[in-house]
This record gives sequence, structure tokens and C-alpha cells, in this order.
Amino acid sequence: MGENQPMTEAMYYVLLALMRPDHGYGIMQRIKEITGGRIIMGPGTLYGILTRLKREGLIILREESERKKTYEITERGRQALLAEYRRIKQLASDGAILEGET
Repeated sequence: MGENQPMTEAMYYVLLALMRPDHGYGIMQRIKEITGGRIIMGPGTLYGILTRLKREGLIILREESERKKTYEITERGRQALLAEYRRIKQLASDGAILEGET
């Protein structure tokens, strides 16, 4: 993912969920909780994203047991997440013009 490339919504929520280390099912539940049930991520989507985020150095495999892999966001991942959050805030701010239209 390039420095100025926007994240997909799914990537954003996976990183947001990983502000606390967790395993796959826990990440899916946390995303559902954060979004008030608006996003229900399936395992295929999640594991594809985890693979990509790990490859890009945005997360690491913190712990692995026979049945669970626990992932953790890296400092680089935190910085990417913060940059995306700021980008989204700017988009919302720019779009405020719509509220003045009739």
C-alpha cells in the first residue's frame, strides 16, 4: 500500500480492531461491535486482509497456538491508520458543503 493510497474500508476496520491484539474471530467480533453491526466481516475477507497487512508490515503475528493466531498492529500500522483517519476526517469536512444545499 503506497503512502498516499487510501485504505479499503475493510483494511481500516481491521487495523482499528487491532488497536488491541486479537485473534481472527475476536477481530471479526470487534469490527461488528465498532460499527454497531453495520459491517459483518467474513473469515475469507478477514484472512486475505490479514495476509496483506502482515506482508506490508502493518501488523505482526504476536502469538500462535495450535488453534489461534493473535495479531498486533505495528507502529507503522498505527501511523497508516492515523493517516487514513485524518484523510477520512478531511473528506467529511469537505463534504459539509452538502449540508448547506437545499
